[in-house]
Amino acid sequence: ELKKQVDTALARVEKIMGKKLGDVSDPLLVSVRSGARSSMPGMMETVLNAGLTTNTIPGLIKKTGNPRFVYDAYRRLMMMYSDVVMEKAAGIEPKTENDGIRGKLEREIEKVKKQKGYRSDVDLTVDDLKKLCDKFKAIIKQTLKKEFPDDPQEQLWGGISAVFQSWMGKRAISYRRIEKIPEHWGTAVNVQAMVFGNTGDDSATGVAFTRNPATGEDMFFGEWLANAQGEDVVAGIRTPNPVNKAGKTADTKHLHSLEEAMPKIYKELFTYQKNLEKHYTDMQDIEFTIENGKLWMLQTRVGKRNGQAAIRMAVEMAKQKLINQETAVLRVRPDQIDELLHPSVDPAAEKKAVELAKGLPAGPGGAEGRVVLTADDAEAWANKGETVILVRNETSPEDVHGMHAAEAILTAKGGMTSHAALVARGWGKCCIVGCSELDINLAKKRVNVNGRIIKEGDWITLNGTKGRVYEGKLKLLSANPEHNKWYKELMTWADRIRSLKVRTNADSPDDSTVARKFGAEGIGLCRTEHMFFGPERIKAVREMILSDTLEGRQKALARLLPFQKRDFAGIFKAMHGLPVTIRLLDPPLHEFLPHTDSDLKELAKDMGVKFSQLDAKNKSLHEFNPMLGHRGCRLGVTYPEIYAMQARAIMEAACELKKKKVKVIPEIMIPLVSHVKEFEAMKEVVVSVAEEVQQKCKVKVAYTVGTMIELPRAC
Repeated sequence: ELKKQVDTALARVEKIMGKKLGDVSDPLLVSVRSGARSSMPGMMETVLNAGLTTNTIPGLIKKTGNPRFVYDAYRRLMMMYSDVVMEKAAGIEPKTENDGIRGKLEREIEKVKKQKGYRSDVDLTVDDLKKLCDKFKAIIKQTLKKEFPDDPQEQLWGGISAVFQSWMGKRAISYRRIEKIPEHWGTAVNVQAMVFGNTGDDSATGVAFTRNPATGEDMFFGEWLANAQGEDVVAGIRTPNPVNKAGKTADTKHLHSLEEAMPKIYKELFTYQKNLEKHYTDMQDIEFTIENGKLWMLQTRVGKRNGQAAIRMAVEMAKQKLINQETAVLRVRPDQIDELLHPSVDPAAEKKAVELAKGLPAGPGGAEGRVVLTADDAEAWANKGETVILVRNETSPEDVHGMHAAEAILTAKGGMTSHAALVARGWGKCCIVGCSELDINLAKKRVNVNGRIIKEGDWITLNGTKGRVYEGKLKLLSANPEHNKWYKELMTWADRIRSLKVRTNADSPDDSTVARKFGAEGIGLCRTEHMFFGPERIKAVREMILSDTLEGRQKALARLLPFQKRDFAGIFKAMHGLPVTIRLLDPPLHEFLPHTDSDLKELAKDMGVKFSQLDAKNKSLHEFNPMLGHRGCRLGVTYPEIYAMQARAIMEAACELKKKKVKVIPEIMIPLVSHVKEFEAMKEVVVSVAEEVQQKCKVKVAYTVGTMIELPRAC
């Protein structure tokens, strides 16, 4: 059935183009691409120039009169096909990054360029390319134990099969998991007639966005390369030129824009992008090719954008009547709102810092982290709790898992529409690309930056808004969403449309302040155990746990009381007039003790107790299933003095603030209740303390005591 569909569709394309696949005098060449229903930039495979063989090459040379273009297209086909079809789709896993067929062929090109003193791939002559094609065939056979296919139909079907298979490739699976794209959707395969941007100086290729995907500004934004094919732009092989004068930066102002180099074609492209955005009512990501002075549109799709850009686009499109306000609100995802919390580099610290390098600002915000040079290392280090910045020559779709794990991404090559830039923006990550000062040595695990050596594990700081890289850790400033006028306007629309009220989870005054700025209408859950882990507090908690007497526990709890009271006062103040639900201590006590013998020995020494005593206590507290054991309200039943101390801290803070005319609404939650008797016993403890505090302070505070139904037995 599939073969029949392909044959029918191919015959239609051949008729339209007036060419046939495999024809020796005027061959049709095709690209094989994915057609997933949700944009997955760079995650699915592509094969370009399928149909070029030793039989069709002479006819294409005669037809075009351009042998250099033909052999350039042939070497590109061999590079992509051997990588996508003969290696990945065949299930061949290279031992290391350097053992992959693509890397071997790229190194062969670099070797020729170095020998001849060339700066760019476009400097390669037709003789260079012919020799490279012969060399490529030998390397492919030696590495993959198969001849490169010389039959157009075999190339076509190899490409189709590989694109279908790439839906279940490692990088596509990782990306779908991150983006929550259902696996059962699958992908289509698109086979398109090729047009060529690498036939000479009047040909080009480019990627553009109808609005700036990094800032959201309503400005046509993109990049292009003369005498190139599409992969050169997105793969970061060459640093591309801005598509128009408005898109030039301090680092690209010397480069010719398409608007300047080919004004008529730019005007035509500008008209198309306006029409496409109007038709689809969303920002479009466009790929185009210019072949011998003629513009061809290859594809359009909804463009990826970061959170800041998504909010601005939604608001401005609604004001421009492209969409309504309800659509604008729904178009911004929750995780994109979360991105507004990303920090920025402190300008004062930046002035004193050592600047290592500069590049293109592909993903705004500030980030600090330890340098890692591979995606696998980024994921492994992040899993151990390290904050890392992934530094690469250029990223490829195989790096997606490491890019997601990293705090930020820095590449030596690539432009604003390269793979790294596209993916980083989609995830709201800080990213700098095209940082040409970086000389990365994977073998020695270090980076040479203008003579300064940065080793794996060293700290660096990125300013993704300016495209600057600094040595060491610089101070980062918290974001303030209230300064974002588009965010504020979008939230007023959301308030008008919504029917639910929204509270936040917050355990500190700072978190409460930020949540209030974001429009939270109270705190739905304040986890008091999170307040116990500060260095001064945890010691008192551990003393309380180790004490075998009520007097000893009360003494330790008395030291905790001022800390708890100060925290609650700060939270109530931040939430002035809004309800705050405070959950009393919930986790089992062993969670506050170290888990290893070495840490227990160190703690025993600090506390002046025997290791055997501490070890015995730790083991006595440990439970096979803590959810069913000694935790939550059952802890309060055994040690009511814990809940009494917390109730006192809450009510003293509330009473003192009420005297200062601050409106407080405490809601005290008894955790993990499974029976009404447990609740009644703990409520009595809380109410008794609350009444005592109010009498002492001579002030009345409206408060409630309740629980959250979270166990089947409680229903």
